[in-house]
Amino acid sequence: MKKEQCADIWSLVKSNILEQNKNNTPLIMWFKTTDLVEVIEDSSGGVEFSLSVPSEIHKDWVNNNLIDILLSEINKNYSDTFKISICVKNKHSLKNTNTYQNIPEAIESNSSIKMPDSSQSYVGLQKDYVFSKFVVGRNNEFAHAACYAIAQKPGTTNYNPLFICGPTGMGKTHLLNSVGNYIKEHYPEKKILYTTAEKFLNDAINSVRHRQMDRFRQKYRESCDILLMDDIQILGNKQMVQEEFFNTLNHFFASNHQVVVASDKMPKDINGLEERIRTRLEWGLVADIHMPDLETRIAILKYKAEQYKLSLHSSIIEYIAKISKRSIRELEGNLNKIKIFSDFKKSSYSDSSVISLDFVKKTLINHISEEKLTIDEIQKICSCYFKLNIKDLKSKSRTKQIVTARQSSMFLMRKYLNVSLMDIGKAFGGKDHTTVINAIRRVEDRLIKDASFNKDLNSLEREIQNFTGM
Repeated sequence: MKKEQCADIWSLVKSNILEQNKNNTPLIMWFKTTDLVEVIEDSSGGVEFSLSVPSEIHKDWVNNNLIDILLSEINKNYSDTFKISICVKNKHSLKNTNTYQNIPEAIESNSSIKMPDSSQSYVGLQKDYVFSKFVVGRNNEFAHAACYAIAQKPGTTNYNPLFICGPTGMGKTHLLNSVGNYIKEHYPEKKILYTTAEKFLNDAINSVRHRQMDRFRQKYRESCDILLMDDIQILGNKQMVQEEFFNTLNHFFASNHQVVVASDKMPKDINGLEERIRTRLEWGLVADIHMPDLETRIAILKYKAEQYKLSLHSSIIEYIAKISKRSIRELEGNLNKIKIFSDFKKSSYSDSSVISLDFVKKTLINHISEEKLTIDEIQKICSCYFKLNIKDLKSKSRTKQIVTARQSSMFLMRKYLNVSLMDIGKAFGGKDHTTVINAIRRVEDRLIKDASFNKDLNSLEREIQNFTGM
């Protein structure tokens, strides 16, 4: 692909994005000033689209909001490996540049699947996602420790595969990339592939269509020592792809090569996942991540504020932490909004160098989580903590783990919600109020006698306090 053709592709990409988002005023405002300054061809045949923006503020916004769109749109028009780099205008140097790489999964009917060069040691990693930038708290310390242990000795621990589970925006992708970046630095001879289940799925479908399954298997098995796969819940109910995924897992285990996968559901909760794959995924280690408590959210914000060079009073940090209860992504997004709007304010008013709490509240007034603690939310918190389905809590099962989770839920509802015993009973399959009273008394008794259960209930109460922002 000649450089002139790449320039034409960029013009088409920019035009398409602006047209598709013509009603999105913020995107148009930030993206219009993003320009192609250079196309660089590398020895492997790929190219780098070097983009420039007018300021650090623009660079932050594009990095946080546009990268996935850019990668996807360029991939529609360019079928080979490419990179995107972003720099501030008049600061075109490596230290001021963020680089993102794309490995295409889609192919045209008259092409073959493009495989990574055999000399390439890693594919798809985001270089900014490293262990040193991951804030560890009670919600993720186990997952972080497991990932770090694997990165130090890939393929030699009992954590193979490692299954990271947690809701969207909790740092799963950060940990996957941290594993890859650490291995890349300390074991440069190992070939690492970071991908998503969606890319795996698309590659498999295209390979079948063009009768190139040998190339597909080479990419995901023979040409790879470390497999890092995100969002594997997508593979549920995809029978043909599950067959390939199962065989890929077996190949890695037989070769003592490391597999780390991430999902927003536990293996047993992924609808349509074959039993043999579920047991394989549970064979190693399952590490879950929850929303960080208030203390950890504050620590994350302080770290990010330092990166942004924002001087924020502790009351502002605490306020943002309290209203950002849905995900770490929301937490960082709210801080990013403060940075952007405060930079605009500084450019307009010379005496506005200090960010006030009132300014923050006005800026984020439309971004406050409206969720309230409910019966359903407490059931969700308890089922997640005890690694059960909500339907288990509502069932008639008398297994110890389910009974403990059910009684704990009833106790917490009575403590934190203004609801009747009858309403609580109805939420658990129509149980009567005497059953609820008995459950609450049993919990109170166990809190006195059972230190382990006391610890579990304290953890559940922290989850509730975290949700409510207390």
